[in-house]
Amino acid sequence: MVTNILVAILFLISTILSHSKALRFPQELFNFSSNQISIVDNPSRPPSSSASPTPLLSPASPTVSSPLVPALFIIGDSTVDCGNNNFLGTFARADRPPYGRDFDTHQPTGRFSNGRIPVDYLALHLGLPFVPSYLGQAGELEDMLHGVNYASAAAGVIFSSGSELGQHISFTHQIQQFTDTYQQFVLSLGEDVANDLISSSVLYISIGINDYIHYYLRNVSNVQNLYLPWGFNQFLASTMRQEIKNLYNINVRRLVIMGLPPIGCAPYYLWRYKSNKGECIEEINDMIMEFNFVMRYMTEELLHELPDAHIIFCDVFQGSMDIIQNHKRYGFKATADACCGLGRYKGWIMCMSPEMACRDASNHIWWDQFHPTDAVNAILADNVWSSRHTEMCYPMNLEKMVVSKPE
Repeated sequence: MVTNILVAILFLISTILSHSKALRFPQELFNFSSNQISIVDNPSRPPSSSASPTPLLSPASPTVSSPLVPALFIIGDSTVDCGNNNFLGTFARADRPPYGRDFDTHQPTGRFSNGRIPVDYLALHLGLPFVPSYLGQAGELEDMLHGVNYASAAAGVIFSSGSELGQHISFTHQIQQFTDTYQQFVLSLGEDVANDLISSSVLYISIGINDYIHYYLRNVSNVQNLYLPWGFNQFLASTMRQEIKNLYNINVRRLVIMGLPPIGCAPYYLWRYKSNKGECIEEINDMIMEFNFVMRYMTEELLHELPDAHIIFCDVFQGSMDIIQNHKRYGFKATADACCGLGRYKGWIMCMSPEMACRDASNHIWWDQFHPTDAVNAILADNVWSSRHTEMCYPMNLEKMVVSKPE
């Protein structure tokens, strides 16, 4: 029986790597005149995802007459990848069913969810269309003026994190891609317009969890003997600190830095550590909490060091634990089992086919081994935007940041 399962897995993997489809968003959403950026009012803009079953989980689309910011740029990992890995040779891909089954198109797009990811909801709050992937657009100016998503599943702060899964775009490389985009703006729009566009836009960073999943917890290069968890956290934070300064030097002024989620509660680790009744693995969550503490402190330091910078840190661990601990209030029934996967907690084998998925993902917190459902993404996005359910962003939420005037 085990042999049959392994054969089936190998067959599915070969199918995945040979059938890659990318989703392209209509360019009619964009309109340009006299170097001014605006959105054409389009009745076909995607509505709220169908995966959110109650008003609590379904934020209304923002009623704004024009975008609150020119663009949203995204750097990160699978928490925000919208399709870049579709173009790479990697096992870390979400371009097959049942991924995307509850998305607006009901098709897989490369998002690691049954539906939307947090930045989809935030884009709508900002009055912007969904942000296209860097590798999924042709590099034309009009494709990038409202933002670009550079995120790549399996990427980490450390260059080699996640490399055992195949190709990915590292944190440093994503920043280089963003720099290339900025330089293209300078050449096409002029330096003053480009600098104003970048400084007025929002850059969203969500990365770091793969440095634990694929590096520290696997003890790659004997890292656990070189660094205690606190020292490893400091190393990651110092690397991110320098990269944020590099972004500031090319005129980035509005930054959202996302903390890490409680992967000690993820189905994969519940299965691996043999959790009895779905209890979270405390030793893993303790590392994540420490990292988030370091990142929040670093954010406060950068606010004092970088003039005119608006930086907020959003503690995803805090927001996620609120959902887990108060799951009934949010309408969730399954807090430990993934909707899609195999094995106990559906954490043993990754989500690979529609037959492995539950019928209704809206009452699950976890979609697959590591990623939350669309319903959870909606709640977290609401918290980032306006602290709707719980306060998890410091020193302010994104809504307050974008309406505040530069000092």
